[in-house]
Amino acid sequence: MSESLRRWTESAETFFLEVIFEQRRGRTAAIVRALLHLFSHGYLFAIKVRRLLYDTRIIRDTTLGVQVIAIGNLTVGGTGKTPVVEKFARELKNQGRNVAILSRGYRSKPPPLSRRFIDRLLLRREQTPPRIVSDGRSLLLDSESAGDEPYMLASNLKDVIVLVDKDRVKAGRYAIEKFGCDTLLLDDGFQYWKLRGRRQDVVLIDCQQPFGNQHLLPRGTLREPTSHLARAGVIFITKSDGNTRALRERIATLNAKAPVIECVHHPLYFEDVFTGEKQSIEFVRGRRIAALSGIAQPESFEEGLRKLGGELVYAKRFADHHRFTQQEILNAINRSKKRTAQLLITTQKDAVRFPKLDRRDLPIYFMRVEINIIAGAKDFHECVDKICFR
Repeated sequence: MSESLRRWTESAETFFLEVIFEQRRGRTAAIVRALLHLFSHGYLFAIKVRRLLYDTRIIRDTTLGVQVIAIGNLTVGGTGKTPVVEKFARELKNQGRNVAILSRGYRSKPPPLSRRFIDRLLLRREQTPPRIVSDGRSLLLDSESAGDEPYMLASNLKDVIVLVDKDRVKAGRYAIEKFGCDTLLLDDGFQYWKLRGRRQDVVLIDCQQPFGNQHLLPRGTLREPTSHLARAGVIFITKSDGNTRALRERIATLNAKAPVIECVHHPLYFEDVFTGEKQSIEFVRGRRIAALSGIAQPESFEEGLRKLGGELVYAKRFADHHRFTQQEILNAINRSKKRTAQLLITTQKDAVRFPKLDRRDLPIYFMRVEINIIAGAKDFHECVDKICFR
């Protein structure tokens, strides 16, 4: 994607997010919201038709004979899904399972147009193998080719297979035949109905924005009606603040059978983006810091830095999945220095999209996080045991 097209796409994305969350006022915004509301009715109709086609077996799903865990959400963006995928992969691997993570590689760099055209022309897309981000021993792709989340998962999980392909049936079959995998983790897979079999659906709900703005796409951020939460076998409340009684009651009206697990994103350490030097969490306490991010919910990241004792003097936000240029990072450094910041902090997801810098006038670290389960740990371990010893 060209730089100008990327900027236009991100500007349009920002505009529509401000419209649907009613941060933009005025006549134009109101007209756009009305149109999006009409389109959301068509979207709901398409969902119902697609579900009917699967239920009546007009569109057939596929069974690969292995355990499948689909981890996803009802809304788009920002539920903290990647650390939960990592948690499941690590626990299953420790229990002796041979795990592969299958991702569609959202916003990864596609193969050359000529190759895609020839593959389509010769009807050989099925024979084209998935992209191997990690073979369980080493990283084989960069973040641009793999996508942010697959690259990050492969970096954190050295002994887990990570594959990228829009066709996750094909990717799953490849994982089984090539690597002997017996457990497939579908990253962002709740809406991927094509791969069934022995499947466990894990749905994440963000404590801060459980169901977005309650509207379906494109008027809101819901991918499916909230009633579809009934399909979930396990429910995670992410970014929990401990005050979840009302949310739990709402969940119980939608799905009274699934165990509900609460977790928080727990910071582990800070790591220099370029040198790999690690610092403890106490590193930012009492320091003047700047934040740089391109994620769906930057507010929780910035608030987390404040809770660690850092004085946030500057924050620069870009669109989710933004691929940084060298000049953008240098601009952030210069503005941070003007605010007398001592450190520039980013997220690990953003750090994998950083280019090399010709100069660095301010230390740049990313914050490594994992999830801590604060309620429902027994349910989580029972879920893992059920997968491993079914």
